Amino acid sequence: VQLAESGGGLVQAGKSLTLSCTASIGTFRRYAAGWFRQAPGKEREFVAAASRDGVDTDYADSVKGRFTVSRDVAKNTVYLQMNSLEPEDTAVYSCAAKETVFVSSLFRTANVYDYWGQGTQVTVSS
Repeated sequence: VQLAESGGGLVQAGKSLTLSCTASIGTFRRYAAGWFRQAPGKEREFVAAASRDGVDTDYADSVKGRFTVSRDVAKNTVYLQMNSLEPEDTAVYSCAAKETVFVSSLFRTANVYDYWGQGTQVTVSS
């Protein structure tokens, strides 16, 4: 399984950006998805997760109310809509996928994921 992120870039604080993560397989619906980020000098941290069907979602407290994760099963794509961006959101954002038999499962822990994308840089200027 290959995951490809896109949509990163440089934006001003307060603006919005949408990241996309597209899987190379047609059975992506068997996978729960997650978004993580890593800022320079910091550990990778959980951002958001979506269940296999996208109905259930989970967010880190730092992004709750500003970020929205969604998925288009037909397009094998997971999105991360980021609003009201802050300089503290600057990081490399990566998507991840974990195969699971449970439709509603959500995963916050990075090391349980099976596949990762290469990441996309998001830089928020003040």
